[in-house]
Amino acid sequence: MIISNHHYRVFSLYANVRPCRSVEGYKTLYNDVDIVTIRENTEGEYSGIEHEIVSGVVQSIKLITEPASRRVAEYAFEYAKANGRKTVTAVHKANIMRMSDGLFLQCCRETAEKHPEIKYKEMYLDTVCLNMVQDPSNFDVLVMPNLYGDILSDLCAGLIGGLGITPSGNIGKDGAVFESVHGTAPDIAGQDKANPTALLLSSIMMLRYMNLNAHADNIERACFDVIREGKVLTGDLGGRASCSEFTSEICSRLN
Repeated sequence: MIISNHHYRVFSLYANVRPCRSVEGYKTLYNDVDIVTIRENTEGEYSGIEHEIVSGVVQSIKLITEPASRRVAEYAFEYAKANGRKTVTAVHKANIMRMSDGLFLQCCRETAEKHPEIKYKEMYLDTVCLNMVQDPSNFDVLVMPNLYGDILSDLCAGLIGGLGITPSGNIGKDGAVFESVHGTAPDIAGQDKANPTALLLSSIMMLRYMNLNAHADNIERACFDVIREGKVLTGDLGGRASCSEFTSEICSRLN
């Protein structure tokens, strides 16, 4: 089953959470990335409100509501507290979209006042993108409207090596869905070449959501040990192992 924006709305999966952390043993341009993007998942430009005004002129409406903005802001601060994070940065363009992003920003500010132990910052989206590629170590937890989160979460994944090693969770009021977000690879289907790391790390997020922390820690340690040692890796990680060989090596390290 492919999870779409329609499913996010139907199941009220309001917060898309993507931890992007440098993986020891997989060299990229950056060694110290440890960022979490938290994206409002149900509205914004992805609300599907579009119409043609006259021939050749189309209008797409960006929907921002106070309840959705407030709940994702609250989730971001609660996530920061629960995971030992120090700073939440609201990403916005309220200088241009004064009403819509302005409302999102106001909800973040009011939420920040209830969590004084967490440092709160605000930054324009374009400034975040610029500073992110200069020094990602300056960022901690980022919270933002839907479209900005879609773009920025992929940018952050690129800093650590791509979507193949980046987990994702979609958190709702009454449940959650965890998924790898890299899509399918039909050109290598059935060839035992795919890298299962993103799916595995997403499953680890699911176990922690279910408070099965010992199991999550065990699998995560085994996975990162194999990548760090660099002897049994799939092709995209720089090795020659099949998906099955890589997975079996991880399984052999479980306690």
